[in-house]
Amino acid sequence: MTQHSQPGAFTQRRAGILLHPTSLPGSGDCGGLGVEAFRFVDFLAASGIGVWQMLPLGPTHSDRSPYQCTSVHAGNPRMICLRRLVEWGWLEANHDPDDDCGDHARTQQMQASYAGFLRNASDEERASYDAFRETHNAWLEDYALYEALRADQRHRGWFTWPRPLRDRDPQALAEARNRLAAQIDQVRFIQYVFFRQWHQLRDYANERGVLLFGDVPIFVAYDSAEVWAQREYFRVDPEGRLEVVAGVPPDYFSATGQRWGNPHYRWDRIEQDGFRWWIERMRTQRELFDLIRIDHFRGFEAHWEIPAAAETAIDGQWVKAPGQRLFQALLDSFHDMPLVAEDLGIITEEVDALRLRFGLPGMKILQFAFGGAATNPYLPHNHERLSVAYTGTHDNDTTVGWYSGLDEHTRAHLHAYLGSGDESMPWPLVRAAFASVAVLAVIPMQDALALGSEHRMNTPGVTEGNWRWRF
Repeated sequence: MTQHSQPGAFTQRRAGILLHPTSLPGSGDCGGLGVEAFRFVDFLAASGIGVWQMLPLGPTHSDRSPYQCTSVHAGNPRMICLRRLVEWGWLEANHDPDDDCGDHARTQQMQASYAGFLRNASDEERASYDAFRETHNAWLEDYALYEALRADQRHRGWFTWPRPLRDRDPQALAEARNRLAAQIDQVRFIQYVFFRQWHQLRDYANERGVLLFGDVPIFVAYDSAEVWAQREYFRVDPEGRLEVVAGVPPDYFSATGQRWGNPHYRWDRIEQDGFRWWIERMRTQRELFDLIRIDHFRGFEAHWEIPAAAETAIDGQWVKAPGQRLFQALLDSFHDMPLVAEDLGIITEEVDALRLRFGLPGMKILQFAFGGAATNPYLPHNHERLSVAYTGTHDNDTTVGWYSGLDEHTRAHLHAYLGSGDESMPWPLVRAAFASVAVLAVIPMQDALALGSEHRMNTPGVTEGNWRWRF
């Protein structure tokens, strides 16, 4: 089996912290790209931590889930630091503008900053903006129009818009571009600001020996610019209705499986275009990150396809996907693969073979390790170098919360295995992760702070209260 050489990110062992930027402290209603992000980089560098892992960066819907974004390319405007816009001379403020944390107030501040940019930007800044628009033209124009239309349509999904807009009638789109020209310009500018601020953060981190580790969901949200603008690549009917949806089959965790509701790809159509859609998607992520986690990696070998009318995942079926040809196309385009495979769940020999063929590290979660047989792949003695060790992920309870809920048998196995005695959690598990032979070991910030269940980031299957944790 061919195994490709490892990119530079995997040539030495590193430790990492998992923290989404929205969880950073600060004055707004979510963390972002302000001084706190740079201070966090300083903390990581001073602690000998070489990797900052985070969740997807895209614009979220009202539930704020970064795994259901309105674009696979765009950045989340909530993360923009308004204070930085004051420093750049584009926004006037007699108080901290980030204190105005509501969506309406932020929208007004961004409108004012765009007006300030038009008045005060230097020739170099204007050239930078023009270059950004040109570089990202392949996705930016459709996204800007989509966001302007979505606001005009009171944030309803594109599949409920009037038919000419829903179906992208050329005359209707031309009229919309003319009527909403100011709003479209505003969306473009917001993305320019996000990417400019992000590049400053990434440069700052890289200069201090810290790599940024991103996350790419395999699927995209139904209500997204991509499904609206590139419907030919997705399994939706001529009316824009879903034909089949993504999920996973029934397993130990759920008797009915999980019905995620994302549209499936028309892989034959994507492959017909040389996987260009995926290549462009990864090009944007490589601009943002040094390392990238591929969520639900097993779906590239075969995915669970559920009829859209089905209420649960029970009636789905496995359908093969062209993962090997896709990853070869990515390798041919970029010549290296700084990717980590999220290979959790029911993993077959075929999925493992796909991962190993391209030399991608898998994930080893210590919270899944105890209470069973010595052959459990998550136990540290079964770890391999080509992997990333975690205490838990954003979908798990914190280690303190997880430990408090363990049965006596599992708890006894953990203590006997780790020899942790009376030492309090999470430190025995943190030490086990950092001692792993895995090329990278990552702990959530909640575990670095020894926090309990009330601080977890996400509870799968629960729709309220997720994605809002701050420290």
